[in-house]
Amino acid sequence: MKKLTHILCVGMVILIVACQRDFDSSTVLSVIEDLKKEHAPDKRIARWDIQWDAGVLRGETNLQEAYLELQRVLEQQGIAFQDSITLLPHADLEGVTNAIVTLSVANIRSEPKHSAELATQALMGTPLKVLKKEGSWYLVQTPEGYISWVDTAGIALKDEDAMNAWNASEKLVSIEMIGAIYTSPEGTQMVSDLTAGNIMAKLTETDFHYGILLPDGRSGYVTKNEVLPYEDWLASRELSDDNLVQTAKNMMGVPYLWGGTSPKGVDCSGFTKTIYFLNGMIIPRDASQQVNEGDEVDVDQNWDNLEVGDLLFFGVPAQEGKSERVVHVGMWIGNNSFIHSRGRVRISSFDPEDENYDAYELGRYLRTKRIRNKQTANLWPVDRLIQ
Repeated sequence: MKKLTHILCVGMVILIVACQRDFDSSTVLSVIEDLKKEHAPDKRIARWDIQWDAGVLRGETNLQEAYLELQRVLEQQGIAFQDSITLLPHADLEGVTNAIVTLSVANIRSEPKHSAELATQALMGTPLKVLKKEGSWYLVQTPEGYISWVDTAGIALKDEDAMNAWNASEKLVSIEMIGAIYTSPEGTQMVSDLTAGNIMAKLTETDFHYGILLPDGRSGYVTKNEVLPYEDWLASRELSDDNLVQTAKNMMGVPYLWGGTSPKGVDCSGFTKTIYFLNGMIIPRDASQQVNEGDEVDVDQNWDNLEVGDLLFFGVPAQEGKSERVVHVGMWIGNNSFIHSRGRVRISSFDPEDENYDAYELGRYLRTKRIRNKQTANLWPVDRLIQ
């Protein structure tokens, strides 16, 4: 009888322990998911890859506040855990957590390999946050928050001192859609190509040329009519009707490129992002992010409500059990017309009598948002790009 009682007690203890583990696991997983919804609802701009494995927290995140909150909540719940979470930037970087794009356009990919999907791009002179390294690739975060991988050839790594020195240097900005840096003022050999919005450091000045320095130490010459001093460039940025329309039309015919954000090639949201950047404003990367910004001005195809610079969104309307799906964006330019990147940068019209009438886009129109001159956490002036 005593033996049977002992066996029953042991069984009860095992059952209680198992139930407690299940309860703990359920609680921890719920906390992890709640923090993800609060702090990292968009995985494109926040890293929250946390797992619970038999009492051990594993994974990685760049969200220190959420990481500390996770620890606090579990401790308050009395749940014992082993912390094996990697907090980004990774300690292996040894404090070198900044980089400057050193190519005219750096390709930033969804995985650390050249065959991976092109997630986005960043222009020369763009500051990046470095989160970790894998082989010759770095996980980086762009100024608008996008997190993806760039090859080491596309960036110049900077520690804090080097970053401060770069920020303090006198700079020039390319104003031509396509240009070049040469080894000499005579232009006999190219150092690098340029695109509009590229930022470089100024070294010297002559009557017709600037001597320049790239973030990786390469140097060369540009003609003065291709660039503006950085402060002059900032002062000349204006989100006027004429500027927005002219910038957009200067890219007419540029090929569609998934992930593209430069005059070399753009996707639909990369196009609207580039238009606004070249006129002084940073906006989110993707159409499904851009649609969350600004003020809604139309959902009923009342084109009289629209102003130049408004963003038009297209896709699949919300249905029972399914949310709205935004898949395309363009910019209103007036006269019942908008400009967008589909196949190439083109102008489409909602006027059936116009040669550019676009029944396809009209059929999937969702809404229009106004973001011009708005300032939020995701809409900010370009002068904050370099501090």
